[in-house]
Amino acid sequence: MRPTANFEFPPEQQQTLAQARRLEWWTLAYIGSGAVLLYLVMGSSQAMRTSFFEELISLVPAAAFLVCAPIALRAASPTYPYGLHGAVSIGYLVASLSLIAMGLFLLIEAAAKILSGERTTIGGFSLFGHMVWGGWPMLAVLLYTGVPSIFLGRAKLRLAPRIHDKILFADAHMMKADWMAELAAGIGVLGVGLGWWWMDPLAAGLVSLDIIKDGATNLRVAVDDLIERRPMRTDRSGPEPIMEELKRWAEGLEWVDAAEVRLREVGHVFFAEVFVRPRTSERLPERIAGAVEEAKRLNWRLHDVTITALQRMDAAPSGR
Repeated sequence: MRPTANFEFPPEQQQTLAQARRLEWWTLAYIGSGAVLLYLVMGSSQAMRTSFFEELISLVPAAAFLVCAPIALRAASPTYPYGLHGAVSIGYLVASLSLIAMGLFLLIEAAAKILSGERTTIGGFSLFGHMVWGGWPMLAVLLYTGVPSIFLGRAKLRLAPRIHDKILFADAHMMKADWMAELAAGIGVLGVGLGWWWMDPLAAGLVSLDIIKDGATNLRVAVDDLIERRPMRTDRSGPEPIMEELKRWAEGLEWVDAAEVRLREVGHVFFAEVFVRPRTSERLPERIAGAVEEAKRLNWRLHDVTITALQRMDAAPSGR
């Protein structure tokens, strides 16, 4: 068994990876502190309880990135000849399933509270001789947990395409959506303060639906990756252009008459198969060996390239 070559990010991507790791550690610290504060002030509010669990769920993508990224960079071996790049897809799948499971649990809880007619009450406490409504600390904590998420999400969204990390991309979108969840919870708390008890479980239900939506979207992408659909851009805006670029490059070789490409995406990298119809068989092994090394220099994500010479192109599977 011949393992593939070891993979290392180029210097620019190594810097981006280091930035992403630092950002995720900061995320864990920030979200952890937010979850503690939410737990301390949530009382009997269903919306606050949902925000607390939503905060805990937000830890999963960050933790998955920190665990899976180093695993994906481990050297290939006879046992794992293609390396462990697939760890990224597995981590992505686990994060997606956890989102859906927790979202469904919280949605059922919110629906049960509405149907049972159980009313949420928010009391008060004495502070320096004055009675303070308990909703104010709740709103302050929601502000603390919501606003920084906007900036963390934007930062991760900027880094994710540079290293083509889908866990980081999913985490970025989850962080961007966090402030919407906290806003819904805040509306629920204010609703209770105004005497509209039903706004609390309703807000909890809306947050739960948002969690389920994020989980379902990411689950579809994770499953597509595992069944090896045509590679897509990090943001899913369209097919990955590297395949067409590789095809044009191969057809531009002076000794190639026609070419087709088949591309597999595994974690951060691509495994490419290039099928060519050569114009001549002269020095073909040397030409192919040189072309393989040249192809790998086209893009840092082209980790492994195989070039196969065929007499007839209709014998090659289409890369489109």
